[in-house]
Amino acid sequence: MAEGIITEHTGTREGQVIRYYQYGRDGVLVLDGRKNVRRLYVFDPSSDMITERDPVKRETVLRRFLFDRYGMLEETFSFGMRPRSFRYEGGGQQIVVREGGQYGAVGKTFTFEPEGISETAWGRHGEIERVYIFSPDGDSVTFRAGGWYGPPERTLLFDRIDAGIFAKPEAFLQFLIFTERGAGESEIIVPAIPENARRGGEPLMGRSRFAFAGKRHETPAGGRIKAEDIEIDFIPEGDAEKQSSGNKERRPKRSSEISYEERKGTRRSR
Repeated sequence: MAEGIITEHTGTREGQVIRYYQYGRDGVLVLDGRKNVRRLYVFDPSSDMITERDPVKRETVLRRFLFDRYGMLEETFSFGMRPRSFRYEGGGQQIVVREGGQYGAVGKTFTFEPEGISETAWGRHGEIERVYIFSPDGDSVTFRAGGWYGPPERTLLFDRIDAGIFAKPEAFLQFLIFTERGAGESEIIVPAIPENARRGGEPLMGRSRFAFAGKRHETPAGGRIKAEDIEIDFIPEGDAEKQSSGNKERRPKRSSEISYEERKGTRRSR
């Protein structure tokens, strides 16, 4: 079987590419938007099992997914992570996810409907968290948040593989495995800088309330800023009598005009 390529976009199919999936006979390779390997899944049809391996040390098993006629059991080998069970109900028209094994509390449900698959959170009667809509021509799957008309979260485009094969309960569990976001895998999307920002127009983000909002001094072209060009607060002389002597008002000295001896004398008088 030739390897299928699944390209994941944020939002619609015109959105930024954030992940690639190489789907082959032996397993699935998950890459990020820069095509760095993030996850690896290996198929073992003889034992009805899929294992998640360390991409660097491929002999290291991180998770194991065991399939049977009742659904799937996820076993994790990470400390503090509880297993999950995915069980068919309603004649295979619903998948119930339990946290902590076969007798744990119900966390999510997946219901197979004519329009697609709906995912509810917080138990059996929770609200719809997202839906999975399979295109009629089998070239894409769209994840929508909140319901059938909610905003698109992700869109997966399929090449050399029919998306419709994952619409069945058994295959949908496999689809959930390799498209699920792992811990620390949330993508930071860097927006493109508009042209007016590059030309010195309004910045992309609003100014920080801690940013300097006054008039800034520009550095002379090709030269350094001179000391006399920098405004420094005036420091008055320490002798009050000298300041008041004479009819003509004397200007206070700049910091650069006060000698070391004057500074020394001022400090002693304090």
